[in-house]
Amino acid sequence: VIPGEVPQIAGGYLFGILGGLILSAIGIAIGSCVSFFLARLLGVPFVHVFFPPEQVQRIEKLAASPRSTMALFLLFLIPGIPKDILCYVAGLAPMRFLVFFVISLSGRMPGILGSVIMGNAAAEQNWVFAAIVLSISVVFFVIGLLFRVKIESWIETISSRMRKHQ
Repeated sequence: VIPGEVPQIAGGYLFGILGGLILSAIGIAIGSCVSFFLARLLGVPFVHVFFPPEQVQRIEKLAASPRSTMALFLLFLIPGIPKDILCYVAGLAPMRFLVFFVISLSGRMPGILGSVIMGNAAAEQNWVFAAIVLSISVVFFVIGLLFRVKIESWIETISSRMRKHQ
């Protein structure tokens, strides 16, 4: 229920860049794994409790494509796209856990790093740098939020084209 950026910024503030990065990555990894395995164990009806069927189906199509790892990586990388649904749907897909784990964590790492750097800059009272990092983060988040559907559609189109060529 708490946006991931809040604890990440706090981690950078309290533990520095490296400590905040490691602790945030561990927390995100645990939460992602729990979501993945809950979906795998409890199935589609469980996921539909949290997300509308049409949203799940759209992500499921991407997860079933031959380029599902690249599609999911890009979705994890883009700010403003809800990551929780990606974890649940990956648990429904025939994706191996280790593949999911690597793309989930690596796709999120730039965002985690930016948040931790922002928190660390605030701890060091480097307000100008913190404001610059915050501004860059907000711009990327707003772009991801505003163009989420277009980005997902673009990734889906690429996945469909690759499916046809195989």
